[in-house]
Amino acid sequence: MGKKWKSLLALICLIWLIFGVFTFTKIGYQYIGKSYFQSENFQHELDNFQSELGPLVLNRPNADELKSKIEVTTNEIEEHRNYYGSLSDQVASIHAQYEGRIQEAADVNATELMTKLENERDEKIKDITTNFQDDEYVRKKIQAEKEALVDQYIKSAQVEAKNFAKNYNYWSYELINTETGKMFSSGNVSDSSAYKIKYTQQHPLSTWNISDSLSHIFYSQEAFLDAESFKESTDYTGTIIISKSAAQSADVMDGYERFTRNQYMFFIIWITSIIAAIFAWKGRKEVLQVVQGFPEKNHLNKLRIDIQVALLFITGCMYWFSSYATFEAIEHAYQSNYVNFFTNFLFTLLVLIVLGIAFLVQLIWLYERVNTVKKLGDNLKDSYLWGLGDSLTDLFLNRSIALHSIVMVAAAFFGGGSLVATMIAGGFPVFVFGVCAIIGIPAMVVFLSRMGYLNRIMKDTKDMADGRLNRDVKIKGKSPLAKHAENLNHLREGVRTSMHEQAKSERLKTELITNVSHDLRTPLTSIITYTDLLKKSDITDEERKQYIHILDKKSERLKVLIEDLFEVSKMASGNIELHRSRVDLTQLVQQAVGEHEEDLVQARLDLRMAMPHEPLYANVDGQKWWRLIDNLIVNVLKYALEGTRVYVTLKRTANGDAEITVKNVAKYEISENADELFERFKRADASRHTEGSGLGLAIAQSIVDLHGARMSIDVDGDLFKVIVRIPFV
Repeated sequence: MGKKWKSLLALICLIWLIFGVFTFTKIGYQYIGKSYFQSENFQHELDNFQSELGPLVLNRPNADELKSKIEVTTNEIEEHRNYYGSLSDQVASIHAQYEGRIQEAADVNATELMTKLENERDEKIKDITTNFQDDEYVRKKIQAEKEALVDQYIKSAQVEAKNFAKNYNYWSYELINTETGKMFSSGNVSDSSAYKIKYTQQHPLSTWNISDSLSHIFYSQEAFLDAESFKESTDYTGTIIISKSAAQSADVMDGYERFTRNQYMFFIIWITSIIAAIFAWKGRKEVLQVVQGFPEKNHLNKLRIDIQVALLFITGCMYWFSSYATFEAIEHAYQSNYVNFFTNFLFTLLVLIVLGIAFLVQLIWLYERVNTVKKLGDNLKDSYLWGLGDSLTDLFLNRSIALHSIVMVAAAFFGGGSLVATMIAGGFPVFVFGVCAIIGIPAMVVFLSRMGYLNRIMKDTKDMADGRLNRDVKIKGKSPLAKHAENLNHLREGVRTSMHEQAKSERLKTELITNVSHDLRTPLTSIITYTDLLKKSDITDEERKQYIHILDKKSERLKVLIEDLFEVSKMASGNIELHRSRVDLTQLVQQAVGEHEEDLVQARLDLRMAMPHEPLYANVDGQKWWRLIDNLIVNVLKYALEGTRVYVTLKRTANGDAEITVKNVAKYEISENADELFERFKRADASRHTEGSGLGLAIAQSIVDLHGARMSIDVDGDLFKVIVRIPFV
């Protein structure tokens, strides 16, 4: 328990340290080494006082001064003259304004009103006509408008001067105009001062005669005065002060006291933050151990990383806002009621500590979760955002679907947004509904049509999953869905082919087990039988020799069968190493076939060989390739019809391959698929009268596959042909 309280205290110290750093970076520059009269608030008040003292008190102009500076330019005369158009346009406009009113007066026989309206019309027309005839006439009108603006400014300045004197009555000053020597004073500058500024010839008080806060009066729709042309700067020397007695009765002292109290409080916060940093550093290990042992950690770690980061971000934002609220409770919400102040401060501080602990605990958990590159990568790949990125990436695997999706979503947003905008802000409902109809209705028709087609594809796909493969998925149009339907049809054909191949594989597997059992049992049975006969004591020497000869033959037969089976298994699994070299295939074929010439003669087979005159080289394992040719010739010896010809051919093809061909006439009818002869224990004679193991062509095919070559069988009636092709070098 003590360890937990110690870690909690260390966490609180860390939170207090962070709060101290937060407040120091925010307002430290305002309180470190400064007094209230150097603060931003007071300097802002001083700037306002100085900027308004000149134009409202010291340099306040009179109307005649400003009016004497008024100028009317030719451009202003032309602009005033043509403001409402040309002479004819303005005269026509006046006639149009009065025509209806005069006619109404005539209709009711209001002769006096009609005469009055006609006189008004004629006066306005005369005035407009004079504008276009006499520049001086226009200049006087503009001069009068500008003088009216000056009178308005002077009147407003008088009102503002009274407000200024009232609002800044706690300031005292004694200032002398450096040009005229005229003195301006207010209050007694010899009183004991809380704040004082002295202006000298080297550093005078420079003030304007036009107030910036009232300069907008010079700009109106009827006339325009350039306030900058009126501005004049005047320098003053002297003193301005805030006396202590005046400060006591003014808001300035409240600001002074508040600044001083805040300064002391923030100094305490910053000093205690430094002390808290020491305790936080000493208890860092206990904090990590205790926090990592919280059971809530496991629940949070079950969430995906982006959810955990989002929770951390939300908690962090709340922590920041609570820090700001605690700061505001000190800086701006200080009240004379100390109970309310400390109550508010302690409440915001408690919220700050709770949220700070929650934030730091989550931060520690998150760091432990991603503190290695592998952990970070695994968590990122498992996040929702990563999945969303994959989904968006998948969306663009087919650009047509991506384009259709974007168009559909854009149409929906445009239509809905336009409708909502029309309902909220008014506008042109007919136009909006028309646009929505033009865009939305075709989009809706296309969408519903595609969704219907998608449902049909999904139903056909379910039928395929249930094993009903006898019907194609309907291909409709050239959309991505139609392409998908076409792919599903290809998949259906692939499944049907796969099922056919699987059935064939099961059949061949059954035959393999049967054939292996038969071929192994036959010599083994003979060995057992003749071994039992040898055990008899009444057999003759001649019979014993005969039995031993049979045992030797059957044992050799069993050995060859097992060796062939072992070799073809190694080749099929790839557990065999090739020793490639540059081999002359012409010489290799001649030697391999030559070893069986006597066997071919005894089998009454007529050999015909066609070899190239020059060497034909290939990069092969000579021993394995010898075995390949040997197996093909042995296959001929076993299954070729007596008295027929055997053709062995080696040639160079136009494709750059060396081609070996072995042709013979089969003594047995080959009724099955020729490709199945490559299967293990498959023989051309289904009755299995020959001595072959059924592995010859299988071994040959494995050798060809290991070399990356090609081997094929061609059966035309009883003509049996094996073709092997390999690139020559």
